[in-house]
This record gives sequence, C-alpha cells and structure tokens, in this order.
Amino acid sequence: MKRIRLARFGNGVPSRIIREIAALRELRHPNIVTLEQVIYDRSQLYLIFEYLPVDLQRHLHLTCKECGLPPGVSFTYQMLQALQHCHVRGIIHRDLKPSNVLVDASRNIVKLADFGLARPFDHSSRALSEEVVTLWYRPPELLLGATVYCFGVDMWSMGCVFAEVATGAALFRGDSEIDQLFRIFRMKGVPTEESWPGVAKLREYNLQSFPSWHTDRLSSEEKIVRALDAEGLDLLTALLLYDPSSRIDAQQALLHPYFADLDEELLPAVGGECVSLPVDIYPPAFAKRFDALVRLAESDLGVDEESEGSPG
Repeated sequence: MKRIRLARFGNGVPSRIIREIAALRELRHPNIVTLEQVIYDRSQLYLIFEYLPVDLQRHLHLTCKECGLPPGVSFTYQMLQALQHCHVRGIIHRDLKPSNVLVDASRNIVKLADFGLARPFDHSSRALSEEVVTLWYRPPELLLGATVYCFGVDMWSMGCVFAEVATGAALFRGDSEIDQLFRIFRMKGVPTEESWPGVAKLREYNLQSFPSWHTDRLSSEEKIVRALDAEGLDLLTALLLYDPSSRIDAQQALLHPYFADLDEELLPAVGGECVSLPVDIYPPAFAKRFDALVRLAESDLGVDEESEGSPG
C-alpha cells in the first residue's frame, strides 16, 4: 500500500501519482505489479497494490546466494518481459532499479513497480527531463544532458540491474552526476563520435575536459567475468552500448541466446502456458489514451504539477 498525505502538496494530487495510476490501469501483465484499488478522501490518497514480500534490492542483499537460480536468468527474463510490454505500448518507465522491482521468491516471480516517472513516447521529439532515473542506473545520454530520448534509457538501466543481479553489487556507484559519468567512462572508455554518433552535440559533452580513458574494460572486469558466461557477457554488452539507437531492445533481448536454456516452468504462467503476450495496442494510440487518462484523473482528483519535481 502507498499512502499519500495530500496536505503536504496543497494543490491536489502530485502529478507523478496521477501518472502512476494511469499507467498501471493500462499495463496489465504478470510481471507488472497490479494496482488493486485507489481510495481518495480529499485529505489522503491510498494506492492498494497486490502483495509481494520484498523488493529486488533487499532480496539480493538477503538471499541471492541461496536463491538457487543461475545468475538471475529467470528474474532478468521476467524484467525484460515487463519492459517489452511497456515499450510496445509506447511507455518509457524511466526509473528501473532493484528497489522498483518486487519479488515473490517462493513463486519465482518478479514484477516491475513504481510508474511515477513513466511517460508515453509520442514521436513528437518534444523535450523531456534529463533528471529522471536514479543515479546509479541513469544512462550516459541523460548524464550528458539529452532531453530527447526513447526506450533506450530503460535498456541501459536494465543492463545495470542485470549486472547487479549477476554480481550482487551495483555496477556504477557514483555519488554525483559527474562521478557517475566518470565511473562509466572509466569502465567503458570515453565515447567519441566514432563510438557514438551525435554525442558531441550533447550539452555536457566536452572531450577536452574528460580524462583520457580509451579502453572498454567491461568484458574483462573480474567480478563480471566470474558471474557471467560468454552469452551473458554479450547480452550485458548489448544493453550497455553507448549509442542509445544501437542498444538492444527488449524484444531482441528476450530472444538472446543467454536465455536459450531457460526452463519455461520457472516462469509465471497464465492458464498453464508460458507468458508471451501479443502486441495488441499500437504505441501512438496507447500514448494518446495514456495522456487522456492522466487528464481525466487530474480533473477528477485535482493535481499539483509542482510537487515532487514532476519531471517531464
């Protein structure tokens, strides 16, 4: 359950809560948390979710060494299923991290949660906020000031989470935006126009001011090599490509050879069958419906666009 004390905000319901309600009412999938009920009494708002015992961050801390899974194969596959379901419907999550993934280890299920920063991608190239995605999972394009971006931001975050599930530790543990950027550069080398066409146009890119890190060490990092086989390392590399347009997408990732030996019996099922939901909503139409739901909820509940930052 999530309780929001509306007196803190003054002008109504925070816009990120409105977006979360709108997204979860539309995104129905076994690997996305279910919003069971919304209770609104003008002073407090309650979001009632299905119950899952723990988030992935705590699960990794407490039980990962005992969970008996090959390096997070099933959990990673399920997270990718959730992202694919969002992306084919035109929704960017924008805050994928272990604490936003809920776990029921007894049933071997993970579910994507917290859609407060979710946004529809509407193909209009309108500027969005770069101040989204928790720092350790934020992609380099946002750290360099990009305001036009797409589903690749979620795929970079997925790569960071994948590495964390495999190794038990966050891959890039920066304590500021510049520290986070330099940790990525130190691991992967400083990007150039050859490795990432268009990077020089980003607001915060200044090759002359960056340290001289030229080598991509990701594939030789000891903790990663110990945790992942060759196929796992190939998937991680594809998720963490600098150029967002070249990053593997969720559908491609689900077909990656890393998952070739995944036991479908370990996956959550509907009607006794392995979950593989079809694309039944064209993304632009879904994005329009998402925006309409947000506007409807705003008119019903009242909304405070300034509270909690409300990034675009």
